[in-house]
Amino acid sequence: MIAIGIDVGGTSIKGCAVNEEGKALDSFSMPLNKGDKGLDIVNNLIKITKEYLDFHGYDKSNTLGIGIGIPGSIDSEAGVIDYSNNIDFHNMEIVKMFQEKIDLPVKITNDANAAALGEARFGAGKKFKNIIVLTLGTGVGGGIIINGKLYEGAKGKGAELGHIIISLNGRPCSCGRHGCFEAYASATALVKDTMKAMEEDQNSIMWEIKNENGQVDGRTAFEAAKKGDKKALEVVDNYVSYLGEGMLNYFNIFRPDALILSGGIANQGPFLINKLVKYCQDRDYGYSCTPKVEILVSELGYDSGKIGAASLFFE
Repeated sequence: MIAIGIDVGGTSIKGCAVNEEGKALDSFSMPLNKGDKGLDIVNNLIKITKEYLDFHGYDKSNTLGIGIGIPGSIDSEAGVIDYSNNIDFHNMEIVKMFQEKIDLPVKITNDANAAALGEARFGAGKKFKNIIVLTLGTGVGGGIIINGKLYEGAKGKGAELGHIIISLNGRPCSCGRHGCFEAYASATALVKDTMKAMEEDQNSIMWEIKNENGQVDGRTAFEAAKKGDKKALEVVDNYVSYLGEGMLNYFNIFRPDALILSGGIANQGPFLINKLVKYCQDRDYGYSCTPKVEILVSELGYDSGKIGAASLFFE
């Protein structure tokens, strides 16, 4: 038996079949463009999902259901997307819409919850009972696994780890508040901080890297910092302090066995992890004088959301 896992991202939607061993099979995708209407997005997604199912012969005889991980405020019980900061989803009855066209069970959850479930079942968290997963992308998503079970809170509204306040009356966040963790630790925030630093230092290596890649992204400051660029190191160290403070908050609240980083920034691997471990170790109560929390990188990478969404049917 397989389940279909769909991961809704900020710029694209990706899906695939996943077997009970957690292996992602043939995939499909569709782009998302700024300004796309929510109703059009869902109708197009239903269309390509149905075409995928028909092409591969997936039906009730061999398919447990369709799981979808979606950014934003999700009512997983009612099957409704209440609100998404970065996509035009408002009071969208997505489960009902799918089931009107496709004769399979459908479940939804927040995209970071899906990533956490994927890592817990089949990735870096499979040997732990209690984990936190942070997805560092357009925003900051969070997923919590307690005693092996996904924690969603009332009507799926919990685990919004990107929206703790780390700076009172600080930077504006897309959620409407100020000072959110997401406004400092997301890839979006890192890019803004990188561009600001580049304007302050016209001789920074970051300009060379930007010209080579054609744009400024989450890698720019890190790659320049590895070459010893002082301004880039400043950007990276500030980013580590923002990310580290948020992580210390989660350590103190949940005391998990491990915290797993996912998303493009996590691809910096040991260069990032070593800095984060040192930052946390230097803060006694949050880390060094308490039970150890492993700081790890996702093993499933960009497949974690799809595999996790499918895993809604593997519990």
